Amino acid sequence: MFSSLTVIIVITLYMAVLFGIAQIVERRIESRAESFKGPWIYALSLAVYHTSWTFYGSVGFAASSGLLFLGVYLGAILSIAFWWYSLRKMVLAKETFRITSIADFISTRYNRSEKIAALVTSIALLGVLPYIALQLKAVVSSFQLITAHESSTMGWGTSGLLITLFMIVFTIMFGLRRLDPTERHQGMITALVVECLVKLVAFIAVGLFVSFSLFNGFDDITNRIIDAGFERVISFSGVENSGVMWLTLIVLSFAAVQNLPRQFHVAVVENADQKHIKTAIWLFPLYMVLINLFVVPIAAGGLLMGLPEQSADFYVLLLPQMAGNDFLTMLAFIGGFSAATGMIIITTMTLSTMASNHLILPVIERLPACAILKPYLLQIRWILVTLILLGSYGFAIEFSDSYILVAIGLISFVAVLQFTPALMGGIFWSRGNSMGAFAGLSAGFLLWGYTLAIPTFVKHGWLSQQILDQGFLGISLLRPEALFGLEGMGSIPHSVFWTMLFNVGFYIFGSLLYSPHKLERTHATEFMCAMNPAPVHKKARPTGLERYISLDDKLNEARTLLEEYLNPDKALAAVSHITEDLQVAGKDHIAIIELLEFHRMLEHVLSGSIGSASAHKAMESNIRYNSREASDLKALYSHLMTELNQQQIPGAVPSKKIPQSTNYGLVDELQTKLHKLEQSVKVQEKQIEQLEAKLEIRYQEIFRYRLETQKIGQENDTLRHQLEQTLKIEHEQ
Repeated sequence: MFSSLTVIIVITLYMAVLFGIAQIVERRIESRAESFKGPWIYALSLAVYHTSWTFYGSVGFAASSGLLFLGVYLGAILSIAFWWYSLRKMVLAKETFRITSIADFISTRYNRSEKIAALVTSIALLGVLPYIALQLKAVVSSFQLITAHESSTMGWGTSGLLITLFMIVFTIMFGLRRLDPTERHQGMITALVVECLVKLVAFIAVGLFVSFSLFNGFDDITNRIIDAGFERVISFSGVENSGVMWLTLIVLSFAAVQNLPRQFHVAVVENADQKHIKTAIWLFPLYMVLINLFVVPIAAGGLLMGLPEQSADFYVLLLPQMAGNDFLTMLAFIGGFSAATGMIIITTMTLSTMASNHLILPVIERLPACAILKPYLLQIRWILVTLILLGSYGFAIEFSDSYILVAIGLISFVAVLQFTPALMGGIFWSRGNSMGAFAGLSAGFLLWGYTLAIPTFVKHGWLSQQILDQGFLGISLLRPEALFGLEGMGSIPHSVFWTMLFNVGFYIFGSLLYSPHKLERTHATEFMCAMNPAPVHKKARPTGLERYISLDDKLNEARTLLEEYLNPDKALAAVSHITEDLQVAGKDHIAIIELLEFHRMLEHVLSGSIGSASAHKAMESNIRYNSREASDLKALYSHLMTELNQQQIPGAVPSKKIPQSTNYGLVDELQTKLHKLEQSVKVQEKQIEQLEAKLEIRYQEIFRYRLETQKIGQENDTLRHQLEQTLKIEHEQ
């Protein structure tokens, strides 16, 4: 046993070391003027997927349900195998549109829809907040176990609040010291990798100790559990309807490894080079295999040593503690602490960013009285972090003695599963649109609440048991755990089936029935193009338009907009970078085509701070064109249409006077004329479709040229910065 003070000191020193590592990495990057591009760092950081649910919960899962726990990782490995085709597309889109979160990605794909962004954020908050509570409970319970404060009630008290406050401070220190989340948190990611290695080493150390110190290897453990009647630990069918549960776990983990907000952030937002995905495809699954290698031996060891099955979640701590190995007990505690804190820091940081960008900021934009809050978005995120973690703490206290904290991991997985149709459909199906995405997400979310959240509240005593027994309004077909008469599946498979049926169905039919306007179709084309880059041949900068637009006026307009969200120094630096990338720095006037590009790049900069949907809204509200600029914009579009339609549309029928005949032949002549007009309309409609296809192709070419120009500008900026640093170092020497 350890004293509370000893454990607190160890935790503080451990986090101080991690923070020091993060600071060293960031300062090293700043001094060398180059990013820290390590494929192994990227691949190992993805192991934040393994939380305390893996470190502690997998053992408990194995003790009660046998090898079923492997389904959580088998589905993830299958998903990772396709990452070069799925995750790579997300990374490419992130680089173009400065995506900040999964809510930003989905909303940006569907015409920067604020409604979709807010809906995805709400689902993430309600679905993942209880999962954070599970991590807090794991840390507090393990703290009480090794400090001799274990009791039948497992009360939280001061230790729970203290650890929650620790998590608030750590999250702000590691992830929210600056506003722009698309600036890669390379120091934080390095510290996260250290945590991932620590929890792996700790779990393997306990596994080796149990297997070869307490017992004589795997064969000895296997023989003993068979003799003791614990065969279920090594059984593939340890629960009722095991086949359905296996399939459910595979589906859930297949989606969760890229849908969970923390996984999306680490895998997409923090990605520095798409080539790193190739390393992650083999290294991340290898990590999964290693951290699960000793789950069964530890579960079996705890049962064979006579530990109660209801304490199986903490066999990792209890076995070395029972053997009197204090060092290994502390190492196991630090491993579990690392598993929980890594998830808490990344998840809370991501959720606070999503909430501020897609829930708080739209309200501020619509209420003029709240405009003074715009420069304080970073502080708002600090407040959100505090509220999220205190809310999770309150949830954990309220449900501390409920079954819900045992199943909360899977319930959260079902919540984030609802992102899959809109996310995958948006990547691979060009016809998916905002109506289908919103309808599918709404239907899936409502069904998730009805089939999982309501039964949870009923079993906790908040709602009447009558809802489960008789159904909503006494309608038997509306029983939350046997919806439309479907029984015998278990609550999680039941919810997965109905939520996906409605979500996918509404997404497909909504997309097919709704015809999006031209702006949404154009944006969808641009987004799909960004995810499928084609080789671009360098061409001269488009010119030919008169430079009459005052650059200073547009710079002042841009700075004024940016200063509503960033401090003046950052706003000035951002505008300067844009003018350098456009090669218009030092000029007095610019052309309309350069102004268009300037505003596109300005929107991308703003997206990094407040999200793509909010940035687009801010641009629409604050950027204005005078009459001449508006006229030239229309002329550009008209010129493009004229160029595409140089030839006369075939099939047109010249206008003729109405025949003067008064006999029945007039009817024949009018019918003939009507038939010719109908044929002409059909031909023209077909020609219009062909022209629209040509316009889409031309738009893609222009968009690819802009990407190439931006990349060259960024490379030039990096080379210039490196040259300045080299000259500075040589001068100092």
